[in-house]
Amino acid sequence: MTGHDATRHPVVSGGAGGHSQCHEFHCHNFGSINLDHVYRVPHLVNPGETLASRDYRVGLGGKGANQSLAMARAGGRLSHWGRLGRQDAWARDVMARDGVDVSTIMLVDGPSGHAIIQVDDAGENAIILFPGANHETSRQELADLMAAARPGDWLLLQNERNGLEELIPLAVTHRLKVAFNPAPMDSSVARLPLQQCSLLFVNRTEAALLCGLAVESSAEALLDALAVQLPGAEVVLTLGGEGAWHQQAGLRRHQPALPVVAVDTTGAGDTFVGYYLAALQANQPVEECLRRAATAAALGVQRAGAADSIPFLDEIEGWGATRRTR
Repeated sequence: MTGHDATRHPVVSGGAGGHSQCHEFHCHNFGSINLDHVYRVPHLVNPGETLASRDYRVGLGGKGANQSLAMARAGGRLSHWGRLGRQDAWARDVMARDGVDVSTIMLVDGPSGHAIIQVDDAGENAIILFPGANHETSRQELADLMAAARPGDWLLLQNERNGLEELIPLAVTHRLKVAFNPAPMDSSVARLPLQQCSLLFVNRTEAALLCGLAVESSAEALLDALAVQLPGAEVVLTLGGEGAWHQQAGLRRHQPALPVVAVDTTGAGDTFVGYYLAALQANQPVEECLRRAATAAALGVQRAGAADSIPFLDEIEGWGATRRTR
């Protein structure tokens, strides 16, 4: 691991930059679709404790669905490669209403994926996930989906679907670019061919586990380790209140966090990913991709819920303009 080198890793704070060879593309999201069972609690439950919930809601969730909704609400164009229990077809309809191409979402027998989510008074959350239909994709389904993609398309992945170890090299063989958000992070991620990914979205915990560093490591240390481990990848490191970093080809750019009072952080990372990719699809420079993503995430955490909290593009443009005039 190397220390910070101002020559090798100059920090770019303004002006156009990055994505100079990026043109508009179609995005396919091989993503989870979950039903979120959300409970509002005074604090996250402790082992052996029985805790009364003050509120309960069922909504659309899953990191895949959230990122598809975020990208569509940001004005992006994408198709969702997903699986959903027939009894929950309403979730597909919600995604279609917001502009996601749902023609490649399969309705299957058996339970959909679902999550049990606690949200406390500080806006923090704890989640139990059952994968359901998300983990039942066959090799033939993967081949059929890939056959519909075109060279130059992007494939967005999270760690809530099965088959990633086969899909990543298959996508690269078909000349797709792979964007990967390794969440939820577990030991299986280390076995994936991450060197074949073009773009990696990680938070502090994910980056630390991926590189074998302490979670308390500095952004500089995490970025240095990621540069060594995945030298060819574009990396976006999100750090909550410390903002976000972009790293590519020896250049680093920082996006400060927007000061807000968080109500619910459940969908913040997914909102960031979707908005970043929509801006990338629109051939925006790195700085604008980061700005839009950070603004959307900051607006979203002021609302309850995951999918319900994801703002539309006109909302973040209006909110951003209001903040700049203050």
